[in-house]
Amino acid sequence: MKRGLWTDNALARVGVTRSESGPTTLVGYAAVYYVEGDARTEYRLWDTAVERIARGAFDGILADTTVDVRALRNHDPDRILGRRSAGTLRLSSDDVGLRYEIDLAETTAGRDTATDVESRNITGSSFWFGNGRTTITEREDGTTVYLRESFTELYDVGPVTFPAYEGTSVLTRSGEGDVSEMKAEWDRRRRAAEAERVRVVTAAAEAA
Repeated sequence: MKRGLWTDNALARVGVTRSESGPTTLVGYAAVYYVEGDARTEYRLWDTAVERIARGAFDGILADTTVDVRALRNHDPDRILGRRSAGTLRLSSDDVGLRYEIDLAETTAGRDTATDVESRNITGSSFWFGNGRTTITEREDGTTVYLRESFTELYDVGPVTFPAYEGTSVLTRSGEGDVSEMKAEWDRRRRAAEAERVRVVTAAAEAA
């Protein structure tokens, strides 16, 4: 089953390079590797859990050219920007993280995306992954660390308007259930949201 992780980070910004003789190229980091002591490279799942991406976690994906990753805007398949098998999406790994380059086509999606990135309407990048290997560690301070050591599935990368890192649900960020704590946290938030909805409806009915 597909699982998703969306990230936004001061290091994972996206930019545009225009050329008079070639295509407009979109460049960004879909994910950044964890650096000890640098909070910008650590993703807070909830109050007592963080997620980190180990250096080299995408090496298997990069080595396997049959993994046909797409470049999408906002993870929308109707707004495709590039594709690995077509050569219009290039992926690489460096000291920062998973880097992408997209040669934007002269399409509505391509032109609009370039304009929005240049105007800073879009500043975040994102990726959607599937299976992989994760190490879970409980720290003495009660924090649970989920270290993503490797990925074997990568579905898409690209720029996003609202990176879920700024407030997404845990289940949406990290998948449908490889870790029971994530399910429990999602259920807690869902119940809290439902209770709040009932409270608001009840109060409105009483006031009517």
